[in-house]
Amino acid sequence: MPANEDKNKELSVKQRLSNFLESRKMRKTSERFAILDKIYASSAHVDVMTLHQAMIADGFQVSRATVYNTLDLLIEAGLVRRITLGDGVARYERVMQANNHHHLICTRCGKVKEMKAAEVVGELLSRKPRSFEPLYYTLYIYGLCSRCAKAEKSATKEKKIY
Repeated sequence: MPANEDKNKELSVKQRLSNFLESRKMRKTSERFAILDKIYASSAHVDVMTLHQAMIADGFQVSRATVYNTLDLLIEAGLVRRITLGDGVARYERVMQANNHHHLICTRCGKVKEMKAAEVVGELLSRKPRSFEPLYYTLYIYGLCSRCAKAEKSATKEKKIY
């Protein structure tokens, strides 16, 4: 993607936050925009502790409460989505500039892999009620990653030997 296109998308995200804050007569603080930047700069699912530590490392004097409150604002503005990947820890991912995707979650090691499967979504949406307009979706599939499945097979073989 050309740098110019990337910059335009970034500006539109910041502009949406700016418009949201203006409409609610809220302050446009550098911390709010920095948290937004951190989430949109990452392709990973970011948790509050990671965001808080990154903000401190960048010289911002923010509390975890500020990070939580800002995340709630970003969710309300439709810029960020809260997800939980099976371990009870809330994580956040960008909404704009992101395609809907599924999460494959290893129940043993916690590894998360994203995948796209448009045909699955097409099938589900073909069955939606007429009076429902979906905005986004999340599908979680729990199981064992290849490494953990291999380790489990090895452990099972060793048990059978003894």
